[in-house]
Amino acid sequence: MSQSSSKGMPLHTQMLIGFVVGAALGAMAFWLGHGPAADGATAGAVSPWLHGVLTYVTGPIGEIFLRLLFMLVIPLVFSALVLGVVEIGDPASLGRIGLRTLIYIFSVSSIAVMIGLLAVNLFQPGAGVAAADATALLQDGATRTADIMAKGEAASALQVLFNIVPKNPFAAAVDGNLIAVMFFALMFGIAAAVHRTDGVTSFLATTQGVYDISLKLIDWVIRTAPYAVAALMFSLLASRGLVALKPLLGFALVAFGAMAVHMFVVFPLLVRTFGGMSPLAFFRHAEPAMLTAFSTSSSSATLPTTLQVAEERLGTPRKVGRFVCTLGATANMNGTALYEGVTVLFLAQYYGVDLSIVQQLMIVLMCVLGGIGAAGVPGGSLPVIASILVMFNIPAQGIALILGVDRFLDMCRTCVNVTGDLVGTVVVARGESATEPSAPV
Repeated sequence: MSQSSSKGMPLHTQMLIGFVVGAALGAMAFWLGHGPAADGATAGAVSPWLHGVLTYVTGPIGEIFLRLLFMLVIPLVFSALVLGVVEIGDPASLGRIGLRTLIYIFSVSSIAVMIGLLAVNLFQPGAGVAAADATALLQDGATRTADIMAKGEAASALQVLFNIVPKNPFAAAVDGNLIAVMFFALMFGIAAAVHRTDGVTSFLATTQGVYDISLKLIDWVIRTAPYAVAALMFSLLASRGLVALKPLLGFALVAFGAMAVHMFVVFPLLVRTFGGMSPLAFFRHAEPAMLTAFSTSSSSATLPTTLQVAEERLGTPRKVGRFVCTLGATANMNGTALYEGVTVLFLAQYYGVDLSIVQQLMIVLMCVLGGIGAAGVPGGSLPVIASILVMFNIPAQGIALILGVDRFLDMCRTCVNVTGDLVGTVVVARGESATEPSAPV
């Protein structure tokens, strides 16, 4: 999902520059603005000038950026989920193909998220922060989110299930209960798919407009990310020192490794077992789409190549390839769902937030649905990640850390997303009629 500025410098390059500049200035400010005890783990009193910069300059910049992301969560997720379900449930696409596609999307995305969570639990990339620093970091960002989790921490598994179904969807949206909003959007989309009247058609046109507007707003917000990243990194390192960056490499390696397992273990098993195709032949034929996805970091931009590969190189029926790949470009985001799960659990470890098994299972469900809501959106996973963080009392300021390595991981997860679309095409196409002639896209 890379973008370019009007001057020609890619946005991801600007974000990297912002990350480096903010980190460098923050580390320097930490050294200059703390007392003699500044050793990376503990620090003396903060100088008045540094306190003023953190309170009135970098702090507000980072906070406004995060608030802009939160502002877009509800309209983006609601409209994306409704439209995604309606496309799946279109009467022209219902039946065997639609059902198998839906099962594939939810099951494989769930596997992807569980692989990510297992990798984070196994390697603990965010657990390298000293206990005193983790406590301080958690206190820094816990004020805004304490009320949200006060009711849910002691909730039973049955109560968690009840909380998924909102008594008032508008109240759920106000309270930041994203899983309840997602459930309401799914029900709304199913009803809209089944009951297609003139009024429903008009509503869907309006929902499409909301989705399009959300995309444009996210584009505007993400263009401010370089400055926000610099401010957030300055605040983080000026407060805590270079110790705050140590777990970042572990996060990148765990995220990359989890995606590699999903790509080269799960996908070959699916292709061989359910698609009846040699994994080596599949990857050889899918190579153009995979390379395009990796280089562009955009599932939507890769869609023409994906369709051509599905029909001409993989030999799937046109009706299957066009349905699964087109829907997959907006709803089947295995890599994005995996990345969201890894990010949430990593930041939970980083800030010392213990998550129960029930909470981690909720994260799996929310990341699967969030992958649908963020699909094909430039930077669209950030609002979903930020909202999930808040729900589990994890400071959303930690997003600044992952943005430093997000570009490379974005390329990787987009490649996983597109490859997952092609795997789904092969799996769903097995047993379908291939009598329709293939044509170049």
